[in-house]
Amino acid sequence: MSYCTRIITRKAKRAAAAAHAMNLQQRLFHASCVASSKVAISKFDSSVYMPYEKLTSRIEIAKKRLNRPLTLAEKVLYSHLDDPQNQEIQRGVSYLRLRPDRVAMQDATAQMAMLQFISSGLKRVAVPSTIHCDHLIEAQIGGEQDLKRAKDINAEVYKFLSTAGAKYGVGFWKPGSGIIHQIILENYAFPGLLMIGTDSHTPNGGGLGGLCIGVGGADAVDVMADIPWELKCPNVIGVHLTGKISGWTSPKDVILKVADILTVKGGTGAIIEYHGKGVDSISCTGMATICNMGAEIGATTSIFPFNNRMASYLKSTGRAGIATEATKFQGKLLSPDHGCKYDDVIEINLDKLEPHVNGPFTPDLAHPISKLGENSKKNGYPMDIRVGLIGSCTNSSYEDMGRCAAIAKDALAHGIKSKIPFNVTPGSEQIRATIERDGIAETFRQFGGTVLANACGPCIGQWDRKDVKKGEKNTIVTSYNRNFTGRNDANPATHCFVTSPELVTALSIAGRLDFNPLTDSLKGADGKEFKLKAPFGDELPNKGFDPGQDTYDAPPADGTQVKVDVDPKSNRLQLLDPFDTWDGNDLKEMTVLIKVKGKCTTDHISAAGPWLKYRGHLDNISNNMFIGAVNSENSEMNKIKNQVTGEWGGVPDVARFYKSKGIKWVAVGDENYGEGSSREHAALEPRHLGGRAIIVKSFARIHETNLKKQGLLPLTFADPADYDKIQPTSKISLLGLKDIAPGQPIECEIKQADGKVHRIQLNHTLNEQQIGWFKAGSALNRMKQLAKQ
Repeated sequence: MSYCTRIITRKAKRAAAAAHAMNLQQRLFHASCVASSKVAISKFDSSVYMPYEKLTSRIEIAKKRLNRPLTLAEKVLYSHLDDPQNQEIQRGVSYLRLRPDRVAMQDATAQMAMLQFISSGLKRVAVPSTIHCDHLIEAQIGGEQDLKRAKDINAEVYKFLSTAGAKYGVGFWKPGSGIIHQIILENYAFPGLLMIGTDSHTPNGGGLGGLCIGVGGADAVDVMADIPWELKCPNVIGVHLTGKISGWTSPKDVILKVADILTVKGGTGAIIEYHGKGVDSISCTGMATICNMGAEIGATTSIFPFNNRMASYLKSTGRAGIATEATKFQGKLLSPDHGCKYDDVIEINLDKLEPHVNGPFTPDLAHPISKLGENSKKNGYPMDIRVGLIGSCTNSSYEDMGRCAAIAKDALAHGIKSKIPFNVTPGSEQIRATIERDGIAETFRQFGGTVLANACGPCIGQWDRKDVKKGEKNTIVTSYNRNFTGRNDANPATHCFVTSPELVTALSIAGRLDFNPLTDSLKGADGKEFKLKAPFGDELPNKGFDPGQDTYDAPPADGTQVKVDVDPKSNRLQLLDPFDTWDGNDLKEMTVLIKVKGKCTTDHISAAGPWLKYRGHLDNISNNMFIGAVNSENSEMNKIKNQVTGEWGGVPDVARFYKSKGIKWVAVGDENYGEGSSREHAALEPRHLGGRAIIVKSFARIHETNLKKQGLLPLTFADPADYDKIQPTSKISLLGLKDIAPGQPIECEIKQADGKVHRIQLNHTLNEQQIGWFKAGSALNRMKQLAKQ
């Protein structure tokens, strides 16, 4: 054989291998996504086609079995059942086994998700998946400088994520691309989609008629591994909208009002489905805003029916083919059946809906703008606003930016501008480029604003704030979604109020909480009083969107030769060691690490901000475990008593001491424990540092699942009053674990320091599969066990 012939043969073999890999990938993708026509689900997934025909056939099976009209949420959910013919379907009871269409991960959570995927030993993801670099960019000076700094500081992490994506078939959106949820809306979301994302605000995609659900990284690994994804069949809460949005009222006010009605846990275990004639007065991106913030009421996700506003957005973002296909299936799949029943219905008349401002410290404390000043004075909130911030994944659309620019122009025309620092976060590179081209960004600069990087920034605590000292009481107003204590700037004394970007802009001009732009006047540079005009902005850009810089890296057809390095000496990344398996014995006389008093979100359990840089290193990030939680014994944060030595120390330090001595421990919490972010680190860290169970009054959905995935026992008091029986010095025993079964309480023995013993019952929601996770030590361990069988 000649030299040339050998070269040609080798090339042919490589080509054949690449073709085989591509064919395998396509077969895997098509296993859950059969074409209704040759319309790709996205321009980045050109060989994966719209699945409407398959979804419709599946929903017909489920509908025939149930013999009743279905809500939209049910149609989309049940059309993705792995086995629609035999799956038990009962709202609030059954565990559904589902086949999502895609997976999305942001960079802070993708690190652990990809580390778990690598640990599984699998070769390539089975469904379209993407990584989005949006969480690690700190707001400091301005967009360009902050992005450059982030690329340098996080180079190791970005390289890991990009090479892991290339090796395992995951698309990679580079830093500067924009916020995950905006990128999904612009490129991947479509009516009828079922997507899971490793971020709690994944429901943003409901603005395009999809069921997009926030999960932990272990759930993402299941879906990427071609394992049916499990979800407890949600109830469906209907929000019936009548009237029309107009004037100063915005889509944000709809969800702020719903949060007022349902509170931070009122949507737990449910999908929020919006319907009614009022829906058509809301833009597609406005619907996304509403769905995005549904995470703040504990909802599994939120959804709107397909309509012309969605079709217009699809066409404007280069997806006219999808709009055409969706129109064909609008009645069968993408809208609720006439006569369908909701578990509860909320009525909102948009004609009468007043603009709202919610907060501080919780997103469900609602103030109509007409009452904000009065309520703030009565409650002693700092009246002077220090900073106004607009944008984030919740409110950074072209329409949002245009409406705020209209208010800014109105003020500038009267010779005034923002009285306070005014920060603007574009949602994506496409939004940034378009508002630059159309002069909106320049208007903000003239107004006194700073345009930040296309990233999460201050919304998730990535804010190098300099204007106040920690502990200094102050007020900020934002168009973000979440306002827990210390969330934005790590200052527990910052009073953060969440509202629409329009009201943020107006309040920034006045600089005070007692300004109502609907009724109050401002004084122009000429000394004359004037009232701000009601804002207006184009829903979509007249000139079309400017895509800006190309920030996407597609994975190669064959990534087997790509090398993914993790330096053993790295303080940012760490390969995972399997957790230990259950030894088959009862968990006896466990120590109480901490009994938490009051609200305990995932921010309290695993703080964000400066800790984000350790999201890929489990041992290092575990040094933030429970440092924001309030200890019931002394009402202080990060100060607990070591029950062995009697000394006081930080929570992670005491936990590490117990772990070194082989002492198993439990943590005790209050209501809605683990609300907020989807970060699975809040479950990984207690498991890593020796925790065995978390006992609370009630759990938030995502966090409870995350605990199960990592082999911890998430337990709730059968009698919430039993919370008071556990003391810091108590010893906790969980008995009869060999007989643990779905729906059966666990017996708990509480032994007090004086020798007294209380017997109580603890409930759990573990099903048979999840009990297998506990016994194996984690869901990942169980996956490996099954692979060997």
